[in-house]
Amino acid sequence: MKQMEVTIMGQSYLLGCPEGGEAALVKAVAQVDREMCGIRDAGRIKARERIAVLAALNLAYQLAEQPAARASAPASQDGGLPDLDGLIKRLDEALAHDGQLL
Repeated sequence: MKQMEVTIMGQSYLLGCPEGGEAALVKAVAQVDREMCGIRDAGRIKARERIAVLAALNLAYQLAEQPAARASAPASQDGGLPDLDGLIKRLDEALAHDGQLL
């Protein structure tokens, strides 16, 4: 697994990325960064953790509203939804590394 340094809301994170998945990770990071910066720039919420949770909820809602996107998303090993547990674990690890575990 390759390590990539990314920046979200001005904060650097070192993330694991499978070989060949770099472009998808960069696209996902850009989407998360846009969402989080939009929430921050609205000025109502200051805490990074709260911004991250709201951004995650907004993005999950957008995904749920796009059935075609869900149908074409890579399935987990059991054939269900994408590996959300793995994504949550990676997010928790990144936040813990920053000293900001939820």
